[in-house]
Amino acid sequence: MPEITIASRIRTSPFYDATLDAGVASFTVYNHMFMPSGYGDPEAEYRRLTEGVALWDVAVERQVEIAGPDAAALSQFVSARDLTGLRVGRARYAPMCDHDGRLVSDPVVLRVDDDRYWFSLADSDVLMWVRALAGLRGDDVEVSEPDVSPLAIQGPLANDLASDLFGRELIDSLGFFHHARVDLDGIPMVICRSGWSKQGGFELFLTDGSRGVELWDRVMDAGAAYGIGPGAPNSQERIESGLLSFGSDHDADTDPLEAGLGAYTSLEAGIDFCGKTALIDRTRRGTRRPIVNVTIDGEFEPTTRPWVALVDGDAVGELRSAVWSPRLDAWIGLAQLATPHHEPGSTIAARTESGVDVHATVTDEPFGTIRTH
Repeated sequence: MPEITIASRIRTSPFYDATLDAGVASFTVYNHMFMPSGYGDPEAEYRRLTEGVALWDVAVERQVEIAGPDAAALSQFVSARDLTGLRVGRARYAPMCDHDGRLVSDPVVLRVDDDRYWFSLADSDVLMWVRALAGLRGDDVEVSEPDVSPLAIQGPLANDLASDLFGRELIDSLGFFHHARVDLDGIPMVICRSGWSKQGGFELFLTDGSRGVELWDRVMDAGAAYGIGPGAPNSQERIESGLLSFGSDHDADTDPLEAGLGAYTSLEAGIDFCGKTALIDRTRRGTRRPIVNVTIDGEFEPTTRPWVALVDGDAVGELRSAVWSPRLDAWIGLAQLATPHHEPGSTIAARTESGVDVHATVTDEPFGTIRTH
């Protein structure tokens, strides 16, 4: 198989050597960094995530830091969600738009100090975007990428493991998207109750990249009692749970509402943000292209690129993501479809990369409630 050469343009994470020792079998490139995508046993990795506890190197979730007297004002302008009332020690999921209302990224925004915010990113060049906006606006801020690298503990037993590491009192005090500065045996970090799964867990935002392997080993040692093992953000679990994968589940012209992020987009609030007027105009269009859940009939084949969605031979969108669901014992996915073909019960046809014809049915039910037999 062809290989990707490791070079300075594509960075490795502070946990890279630890993932090699743990038997990483594959990487992907995300935010100009190598991210582990599997350790050779997908079934075991899924089971650890959904039944036990898994450790993920997600240092690719780079932080864009906005700091300075105008940090709050600029952070609000680049966020399509109202950040009013966001206190130090709290975080919010906040989509970002460009001037035309298109989705730029869907970060989690952490307020780490009165005048300091971290935008924990999806795969998108937000650093350059925010620097450009700060310059155009003349904001008194410094926009940078700090030495911050998240390590995720995810799964039903993550709370027990985190309590062993950091103390039950601290862990019990952290609500969802709450965070606190801590150290573990002198290793500095910010711990946040968050993560890209619905299984529960924490992200350890390491603030000294020289201590990545040390932190990995410390968590693995403590997690041995819970059967911890390495893993990676899991496409099966996240589609079962309805989590958006920025850039995978939609095309480059998609806005936050089409992406299903309307609950996190503050069009009615008395705030201004980049792209707000354009986004309001987009919502008035007669044809929209929302992302919807689909169940799929045919021979299972995961997507590595979008498949054209057809109705009576006409293209109506794309089937963007397809996975086998162990929980449902069914083939499920996400499609981006032009209205009215997004309506529940609508059916589409698609041809897979190997040339197999499949059919998919739109559902508005969460995948966890679908009866497939």
